[in-house]
Amino acid sequence: MNDLTLSVAAAEFGRDMEQCYRTIAALIERARDRGSALLVLPEACLGGYLPSLGGDSETAEDRQRRLRSLPPALELDGPELRRVAAMAGDLVVTLGFCEADGEARYNAAVTLTGDGILASYRKVHQPLGENLCYEAGSEYHAFDTPIGRMGMQICYDKAFPEAARALALDGAEIITSLSAWPTARTATTERLEDDRWTQRFDIFDRARAVENQVVWIASNQAGTFGSLRFVCNAKIVGPGGDILATTGAAPGLASATVDVDHALELARGGGMYNLRDRRPELYGSVVARHGVVGQPAIPGELAATHA
Repeated sequence: MNDLTLSVAAAEFGRDMEQCYRTIAALIERARDRGSALLVLPEACLGGYLPSLGGDSETAEDRQRRLRSLPPALELDGPELRRVAAMAGDLVVTLGFCEADGEARYNAAVTLTGDGILASYRKVHQPLGENLCYEAGSEYHAFDTPIGRMGMQICYDKAFPEAARALALDGAEIITSLSAWPTARTATTERLEDDRWTQRFDIFDRARAVENQVVWIASNQAGTFGSLRFVCNAKIVGPGGDILATTGAAPGLASATVDVDHALELARGGGMYNLRDRRPELYGSVVARHGVVGQPAIPGELAATHA
């Protein structure tokens, strides 16, 4: 047995950076007290998310106000991430922030330890309005960590099966999905549990886990920011699609102890090993727009192309 305790947060983060650090430090302490090897924090937890998303009804004045209220832009080698790394120590921590690359801004995530950044990711899929604030990322790749091979994605990415599949084909055993996922903007409900975007969030998490037979860890923002109200529902999902731990519709820290190798073996060792049994020669129309007609057949083959 090689049990790992994994933790994931639904927590509130805004523009006050010192408060962000205090919240991160408290969550790290709680995760460490539980014996966690991994802590997954939300999208945009260093400086908060956008105060609103654009839409067809947005006025020019509203758009300019939103563009003036972006989160602080941080560099990968800057003091802000080094400060979090120092807090992390031997704990593996995944978190989201606004990345600066020259004049460009990206909705980004990193996985780090006290030794530094293990990998970074820039959000590929952008919902309405984000493209006015951020450039889009252009790749998915898995990476090795002290707890196994991982992959990262951010929020809206989870709505695209290809995003998680690319990471699984690159050998990811654990996929972290960081979000600032809000409630629906129409047909709103008082109870977060009844919100249709909450239900969509949960469906995507379980579907991505079971179709790729991976451990799926979904964090989320909590509370409100600007016009957005977040659905919480951070969770850990096993490779069979079963929810192992969740915060539900409230802020908090969810933790589960998992033997990842054994869980993947159980899910993939029977007659249904989804990644092995794919028929990529038949899927050309799915990616024909980009001229790609095939994918590696099993995890590890894609990893070799990054060597």
